[in-house]
Amino acid sequence: MSTAQQEIDERTNLTSNNQFEMLLFRLGAAADSDQRELFGINVFKVREILVMPNIVTIAGSPKHLLGVANIRGQIIPVIDLAAVVGCKPRNGLNILLVTEYARSTQGFAVEEVDEIVRLDWSQVLSAESTSVAGLNTSIARLDGNIDNTRLAQVLDVEHILRSVLPSSKSKVKAEAGPALILPPGTKIVAADDSGFARTLIEQGLTAMGAPFVMTKSGKEAWDMLEKIAEEAIAEGKTARDKIALVLTDLEMPEMDGFTLTRKIKKDERFKSIPVVIHSSLSGTTNEDHIRSVGADAYIAKFVAEELGATIRSVLSR
Repeated sequence: MSTAQQEIDERTNLTSNNQFEMLLFRLGAAADSDQRELFGINVFKVREILVMPNIVTIAGSPKHLLGVANIRGQIIPVIDLAAVVGCKPRNGLNILLVTEYARSTQGFAVEEVDEIVRLDWSQVLSAESTSVAGLNTSIARLDGNIDNTRLAQVLDVEHILRSVLPSSKSKVKAEAGPALILPPGTKIVAADDSGFARTLIEQGLTAMGAPFVMTKSGKEAWDMLEKIAEEAIAEGKTARDKIALVLTDLEMPEMDGFTLTRKIKKDERFKSIPVVIHSSLSGTTNEDHIRSVGADAYIAKFVAEELGATIRSVLSR
């Protein structure tokens, strides 16, 4: 069996149980503190982990951009993640996490890598629901729902990338394209745990004139679908009469987009509703895995014109 197929099978086994693997790392001590907190990133997004290579400083580069590195023939930007979150490494920035996000490859300089843990998405809580969002999308309870569990912060990398790398910014309204024509009385149900990504999605859908309801997790989206289905039944209609399409991210607290998609496609009330996965997970292996869960389409974040074109294509089928 090919390595790519093995990876897809392994990820399918994890996501079929609403699980994922998180790489834990440290960035140093926070300001006015001696504590070196844990941070986490989904292993799916990590291409490789390297001892810090030679970094070339770029004249006039944005704040928090250390420079660029030549990694296997590819020139990638290297971001000082510790500086972004306000931490000071005790032992320097020794490790480079080479990651793939939203069609791009970049490196994050960190102090050290801790371990890889396997978690259920139910162990991950929305940072917004705990009123401590900041630069985080969520907080992971590493030892489960017990007192004094270790906690890891999951950073809003999409926000960080667009803040540090100006070239990654999109002109959403200009790129959204022509208006979406939805069936009368229907709307789009969207889900994304990143506040920054939700803002971009909202701007794009608004620019396309599409009515929508935005949610922050797969669980919240599922609860919304069930609520709409109940309202439809009370009106003598079906959920399909109310919901034109579901647009979902993949990595979300409580319930991920894989699980949400499977639940939709297995439920008689919703299975005819198209699902478009809109994710910063990229790379051929990831995309093959994404398509294996039954979604009607996949689009990498974030190009408003392509998002609009994908939604139009799915709705026209």
